[in-house]
Amino acid sequence: MTFIMSFLFATWQVLLNNFVVERAQFTGVEIGILQSLREVPGFLAFTAVFVLLILREQYFALLAIALMALGVAATGFFPFAIGLYLTTVVMSIGFHYFETINKSLTLQWLPKSKTPHFMGRALAIKAIASLSAYALIFIAMDMFGVDYKWMYLLAGAGGLILVAILALRFRDFGHQVEQNKTLFLRKRYWLYYGLVFLSGARRQIFTVFAGFMMVEKFGYSVGEISALFIINYVFNFMFASRIGKFIGFIGERRALIIEYIALILVFTSYAFVSNSHIAAGLYVIDHLFFAFAIAISTYFQKIADPKDMAGTASVSFTINHIAAVVIPALLGMVWIYSQSAVFLVGVVFAVCSLVLSFNIPQAPAAGNEVILGFRGSSSN
Repeated sequence: MTFIMSFLFATWQVLLNNFVVERAQFTGVEIGILQSLREVPGFLAFTAVFVLLILREQYFALLAIALMALGVAATGFFPFAIGLYLTTVVMSIGFHYFETINKSLTLQWLPKSKTPHFMGRALAIKAIASLSAYALIFIAMDMFGVDYKWMYLLAGAGGLILVAILALRFRDFGHQVEQNKTLFLRKRYWLYYGLVFLSGARRQIFTVFAGFMMVEKFGYSVGEISALFIINYVFNFMFASRIGKFIGFIGERRALIIEYIALILVFTSYAFVSNSHIAAGLYVIDHLFFAFAIAISTYFQKIADPKDMAGTASVSFTINHIAAVVIPALLGMVWIYSQSAVFLVGVVFAVCSLVLSFNIPQAPAAGNEVILGFRGSSSN
């Protein structure tokens, strides 16, 4: 399922900036609105817990990927603003529901000692899927001149076929612990909620504006963007599993401190870069540090009640997307006047995240969630 989701999203993402500029004449305003709309289903991810009242998580995940595939398949046939907004929302509903359930099942099924390494391996699987998509796009569009709409259709149809195969071949794996299927916020998870919120905020700046800068400011073509993404995922394939092991070795506190110090430097550099090659290098470094976000999930796994995984996965995706719904549209308007200001806002988010990461204990556990601030029992 992770492979299919990553293949579909990589296809949608790598073509998007060139497609909207070349065919729909988007500016920073329209791309900001589109990306804000893309995050609305993430904001509504808390509704996943209600779906789980009638549908097991494993089958819900498969249905979510199928919906995502339909949205991707339709994208190329609507080269105008309203059409792209609608297909993006359909794709995004499937994407965000799958990611919510994926996170829940990972934290439920895996022992704490193996989770960081496994999540690193999952990132490597995503890298393989993305590399496959980028290579296919590079060959099909640069060498054979395949049009955008047929590229999107091919990816979406392929995703639907693979989902059907998975649904037929794999049994129901079941639950180790019956999950709480209600909405809740635990006071003792407050630091986790804060880290998730800021992660969503700064991730949008990378996802929306770093790639858009490559096309608008430096004139990257589809082939060049594909090549840049291929480099990103080669690095993920080579290092993500090792980063997962590294996080398991040094602990979540140190891993996140390293990540946020690096991101402060990267976003500051984004704000003032004028060389396309340096910008590409920053883009690769920035993407590599996304693997360190594993530490946020493994921190939660260590402090959480096992029954809270599904409900908290739903709520945390909503928290993650509170800023994500607003930031692309607002910063899209800022972008018109100052590209540097957009990335300096990212510096602010990274600094806030760094401050929170210093509050993670060396050995987080239930009852030892933070160094300073509220700690509580499993009922809080």
